[in-house]
Amino acid sequence: MARLAISELTTLRWSFEEDVERLAAAGIAAIGVWRHKLGDFGEEKGAELIAEAGLAVSSLQWAGGFTGSDGRSHDDSLHDARTAIHTAELLSAGSLIIHSGARGSHTFNHARRLFRQALDKLLPLAEERGVVLAIEPMHADCGGDFTFVNCLNETLDLVAGYHSASLKIALDTYHWGHEPSLIGRLAELAPHLAVVQLGDGREPPRGETNRCPLGEGTVPLAAIVAALSAAGYDGDYEVELMGEEIEAADYGEIINCSRRRFTEWLEAGSGASL
Repeated sequence: MARLAISELTTLRWSFEEDVERLAAAGIAAIGVWRHKLGDFGEEKGAELIAEAGLAVSSLQWAGGFTGSDGRSHDDSLHDARTAIHTAELLSAGSLIIHSGARGSHTFNHARRLFRQALDKLLPLAEERGVVLAIEPMHADCGGDFTFVNCLNETLDLVAGYHSASLKIALDTYHWGHEPSLIGRLAELAPHLAVVQLGDGREPPRGETNRCPLGEGTVPLAAIVAALSAAGYDGDYEVELMGEEIEAADYGEIINCSRRRFTEWLEAGSGASL
């Protein structure tokens, strides 16, 4: 049953406790947890607070950097990812978002090799713990600092090649919604999606991420949601908005607007749980 979630990156100014309390009060069913906020609050306490509020966890954001682009060694990134898998298990998170790391000075082949080596080591633990690893491909023009995975075809081939229910894709509509071919490909992608991140922008991604409230940009979100529903996707839709416009906005209005738009897009009888 499709469910609306709000990522803690959307409500950047709020604390973890504020996120949980205000999302629950707004009638939102799920929260996308940011590890930084959770760590500041305390993982055990955070898991208890979420459970007490009656919220589900759509995703845990994020683990990765296996190419060393963020200054950590490959082994350090693996250790952190293993910790994140255990945290995702604690939260009963729908998925753990995975970023490969930037290409940096590596050749593409070596960067791919490092990423595959990481997945080979992490996937057995994820399967054992019942955690889904969700690789997030990003548009090359604005996501290069996080990942060199900037091709949907390559991402789909990578995930399908592992034949594991614990390895899927996080699809961010801000990064891919402007691609003319996306809607026609959603039936193919739907079975491999762990979470759909709803993002909108007034222009295609380039440089700094600068998103806008859902429905006010140029991403065809209504058509994307309709195509995913028709393809049988019934997982979480997680609102992930950031940038100057969002940082200056009223978060309560952003949440209410997102809920209203999502309800409109699913339409009556869609089976959504808000």
